[in-house]
Amino acid sequence: MSTRGIRLVATDLDGTLLRSDGACSGHTRAALAAVERAGIQVVLVTARPPRWLHDLADLVGGHGLALCCNGAFIYDVRSRRIIAEHCLTAADVGQITVDLRNSLPGIVFAVESSRGFARERDYLDAYTTPQDLSAPMLEDLLDPLPGKVLARCNDVPEVQFHQVVAEVVGDRAVVSYSGASGLAEMSAAGVTKAAALVDWCAARGIGSAEVFAFGDMPNDLPMLRWAGRSFGVANAHQDVLAMVDEVCASNDDDGVAQVLESLLAGTRQEATDIAAGGDSASGAAYLRG
Repeated sequence: MSTRGIRLVATDLDGTLLRSDGACSGHTRAALAAVERAGIQVVLVTARPPRWLHDLADLVGGHGLALCCNGAFIYDVRSRRIIAEHCLTAADVGQITVDLRNSLPGIVFAVESSRGFARERDYLDAYTTPQDLSAPMLEDLLDPLPGKVLARCNDVPEVQFHQVVAEVVGDRAVVSYSGASGLAEMSAAGVTKAAALVDWCAARGIGSAEVFAFGDMPNDLPMLRWAGRSFGVANAHQDVLAMVDEVCASNDDDGVAQVLESLLAGTRQEATDIAAGGDSASGAAYLRG
C-alpha cells in the first residue's frame, strides 16, 4: 500500500476506530501518531456530540478539531469550544415534531446543541440522568438551536420506527442511523459527515482522491462514497460492507491501525525503491484500484 497522493485520513469513532468497549487501543494510538508524523492529516468524523470527545483529545491530531454530531459541529476538543455549527431551525423542528407525533404517538425527543444535551422528560435511555436539562416538550429546548435532534419510540419495532421517521421527515432534514439501538438522529438538510468533510478538505485544497475514509454504519456511507479510497471494518453494517473499496479487520482487531501501518510501510518501500532507481508500481496500482 502506498501513501503516494494521500493527504488525509478521515475516520469514524464508535465501531470503527474505537473498540467495542469504547476504548482506543495503544496499537491504534501509535498508528495515528505515525500517520500524523508522516505529514498525513487525521480527522475524526463522528456522530458523537462534543461532550463525548473530551477523553479522546489525544487522537485529534495537530489541528485539535473534530467533525461531530454527524457534521453539525466543528469542535475544538482541547479548548472545548465549538468553532462552527450548522443547526436546524426552530420552524423546521416544530413542523417535523408535530408530524412525527401524529404518526408515532409514543415518540419522545432530545437535542444536542452548543449548550449540550437536553431532553423531554419522558426521553430515557442508558445515558440519561436526573441531572439532565429537561422540559415537558421539545419546543421548550430550542434555545440555542440544536445541531441534532434525537428521537425514540419504544412502542414501535426499530426497523419500522426508522422507516416511518425517514418517510415523515422527507427532505426537511437528514435522518441518520449511527448504530445506537432504537435511536433516530436528525440534522439540518444537507448536514452530513460527508458535507462536513468536503468543506474541511476544500478549505485546505484537498481533493477526494487524496482521502482515505473508514466507517461502519449507514451514516458513514456518504463520506465513504466521496473519499478516494473507502474502508469498512469487518464488523460494519451490511450496507457499508457492500459498497466500500476494501474491508479491513474489525474494530476490536484494530483494523484501521492495520491499514495505516500498511500505508506507512508502503511509503518506506517507495523511498527505498526510489533511492535504488526503481518505482513503486504496486503502490500506484493499489491507489488506482
